[in-house]
Amino acid sequence: MDGVTPLDLGIPTQIFNARPETPYEMTVCALDSKVATNAGFTLVADGGLKQVRAADTVIVPGFAPVLRPPQAALDVLAEVRDQGRRVVSICTGAFALAAAGVLDGMHATTHWQHIEDLERDFPAVAVDRDVLYVDEGDVLTSAGVCCGIDLCLHLVRRDLGAAVANQIARGLVAAPHREGGQAQYVPAPVAVAGDASLASTRGWALQRLDESLTLRVLAKHAGISQRTFMRRFTEETGTTPLQWLLNARLSRARELLETTDHSVDRVARDCGLGTAANLRLHFRRALDTTPTAYRRTFWCSSQMRGPELSP
Repeated sequence: MDGVTPLDLGIPTQIFNARPETPYEMTVCALDSKVATNAGFTLVADGGLKQVRAADTVIVPGFAPVLRPPQAALDVLAEVRDQGRRVVSICTGAFALAAAGVLDGMHATTHWQHIEDLERDFPAVAVDRDVLYVDEGDVLTSAGVCCGIDLCLHLVRRDLGAAVANQIARGLVAAPHREGGQAQYVPAPVAVAGDASLASTRGWALQRLDESLTLRVLAKHAGISQRTFMRRFTEETGTTPLQWLLNARLSRARELLETTDHSVDRVARDCGLGTAANLRLHFRRALDTTPTAYRRTFWCSSQMRGPELSP
């Protein structure tokens, strides 16, 4: 729609653009062929409402100012949702989904600067304030701008598995999966002076997931006290070091299950979860499945991608 945020639009077009490792076909659609962005330039869209109605997945990028979209746009969003299609928003695109009634009775999120507006204007929507994105099955919403990367990679991970999502993330030089919520990006009342990022320590840990990585070991690598490390790590990521490690190890386990024929015992050792029993426990808690069932699903999908999908 007019006022589209270029980065919000660029994220899904980059991630779902045709590439050898994915079956996606992507079309940019608009009410008119020319669309004014909120960054001072105009773009040309190849598709219209006909292509929206034919899509398997419809993604609405954010726009500003956040005004009620044209009724034709709201009608087509409600129509594709009624037909059971997957409907997604990035940033303030959630206001379009909400205005179309797509988010009624569901959890959703948007940019932290517009959270209160979404709560006030659409009381039928349960607004989650401190998340990067919300997955309600076939209706998904992301927080501000770059959280669209997290959401789009999540969609790829759901469709095609962690290995493909990680491959795309590496090409974008983006984190395959970020922890925490958007509260970590809200300006703090007082800035912390002189603190360097712990990104190098996190990168170091990702190369050693099969080793014993305690809080003491991580703090020693960063060259700071354990208490300071815990505080700064939580400020940077929105989660604790141990929870971050657990999620990194699960992500590594998923990739190994998809791309190798290693035994479950070896996968557990290589990702740092120790034993097959421990791996099964965390898979059940986090993914509601077993490593064997996960491999059966995504090993097959990694070898044969199946029918083409059309965001």
